[in-house]
Amino acid sequence: MGSSSLSSAGSPVSTASKWLGFVAAVWIQCISGNNYTFSNYSDALKSLMHLTQVELNSLSVAKDIGKAFGLVAGLASDRLPTWSILLIGSLEGLVAYGVQWLVVSQKIQPLPYWQMCVFLCMGGNSTTWMNTAVLVTCIRNFRRNRGPVSGILKGYVGLSTAIFTTLCSALFSDDPAAFLLMLALLPLAVCVSGIFFLREVPPENSTAAADTKEAKYFGVINAVAVVVAVYLLVYGFIPNPGTLFSRVFTGVLLVLLAAPLAIPIHAYFSERLLKPVLDIEGQNSQGVNEPLLQNDNKEEEAAVVAAVAAEEETAVVILEKIRPMIGEEHTISEVLRSVDFWILFVSFLCGVGTGMAVQNNMGQIGLALGYTDVSIFVSLTSIWGFFGRIVSGSVSEHFIRKAATPRLLWNAASQILMAVGYILLAMAMPGSLYIGSTVVGICYGVRMAITVPAASELFGLKYYGLIYNILILNLPLGSFLFSGLLAGILYDMEATTTAGGGNTCVGGHCYRLVFIVMTAACVVGFFLDIWMSFRTKHVYKKISMSRKSKKSSSATSSS
Repeated sequence: MGSSSLSSAGSPVSTASKWLGFVAAVWIQCISGNNYTFSNYSDALKSLMHLTQVELNSLSVAKDIGKAFGLVAGLASDRLPTWSILLIGSLEGLVAYGVQWLVVSQKIQPLPYWQMCVFLCMGGNSTTWMNTAVLVTCIRNFRRNRGPVSGILKGYVGLSTAIFTTLCSALFSDDPAAFLLMLALLPLAVCVSGIFFLREVPPENSTAAADTKEAKYFGVINAVAVVVAVYLLVYGFIPNPGTLFSRVFTGVLLVLLAAPLAIPIHAYFSERLLKPVLDIEGQNSQGVNEPLLQNDNKEEEAAVVAAVAAEEETAVVILEKIRPMIGEEHTISEVLRSVDFWILFVSFLCGVGTGMAVQNNMGQIGLALGYTDVSIFVSLTSIWGFFGRIVSGSVSEHFIRKAATPRLLWNAASQILMAVGYILLAMAMPGSLYIGSTVVGICYGVRMAITVPAASELFGLKYYGLIYNILILNLPLGSFLFSGLLAGILYDMEATTTAGGGNTCVGGHCYRLVFIVMTAACVVGFFLDIWMSFRTKHVYKKISMSRKSKKSSSATSSS
């Protein structure tokens, strides 16, 4: 990679390859959200295995515990090539969801409970390999646009639940066994295709023209993604679509998912035509790979630091110099000793942990409130989660450049909005589940899209794969605390035993106390995010000033 002159950094082949890899990453993310689809087949498992709600929730926790073993994927990402990470994840998913398909399709007898927990855990872990490969590679390839990269990729992960649900509804009439077979085979097929295109590309010298073009490309991909999301949203509200209509709809959806291929094609031919001009510009201006983490321009760096130091307490700045400052490269041990990391970790837990509880229990929440079909609420959470991710990634990047707004301030806003959503769900008024699932989806998406690039900006890219997977430990931890313990125990307290040996609860009271507790958790998360925003404001001022300085330098040299 990058050994020949044709594939050197800045060449048409290199640029097109980078964007082709990003398109492959989008497709992989479209199928790597299978861990969020548990509600679509959980009722079948509950009936076949005669489970209580606590036992069913413990199964959902088992799939989330699989993410705890994502630390292995994080370690491997610094030692193994991208293609091998993808292959490991897809093969693990094939085994995990394949066994669940055998059980739900009744081709084999239900396995012992502990064995089902193991296979659900494997299914959850498979996604950590795919997500790690995609995020680490793409954020390193697009260092100057980490917000849009995170927003788009994490957005498609959220959208994947709706994609899987729609495909299952259109092709298999909501058959849970067919759904699980699709979860086993489709990710393997997509990942095997993606290993030929997704790879780390050597960093290019940055110019203002290149930055502008890159931003335009991301804008196009954002627009296509929004069209896909709206398209899926409309389908969810169509009453009883026929077989022919559903299949035509699926065909158009696949065309829309293929549309981003136009970007690498356009990038190749436009770069090839403009390369002589770009070569001249490159001689007149010195680009940098990433002002925040590189020190190529010592004078510019010194000027930025001096400007930031003027606004901070001198004694604090001197003390911070003893160890890596936040915003610089950290080793893993330095990250784990950092107060800032643990503030980020706990605030992340408050947001994603409660969001996971809603997603894992959506089937039972819907049934408790009188809805026999909850697929629309699963799709609403997924699609609006997509909008939360994709919009927050681009908006936070814009305000960093324009006003040096700390990225984590958007997390604080999402926590308050999520608390409002839980209050609505606790009230259990007519239509509150529609509004609540939408609000929770948006806010869960914001947290995922904001925290991922923020971690790379605050602690560096060198060990980013492992740092990302340490943060993702919040998913199994949050699932255990808020779904397995809180929601499961409180639901069973309200439920009555049924003739089949299970238990059920109907009414707004079933989850009311759960939502009240989760509201309080969001308020705690809000204050932690505000605190973190103050602690990191100098980092984002540094990023903003570096980019403005670079833009001014490029304009001066071109004139």
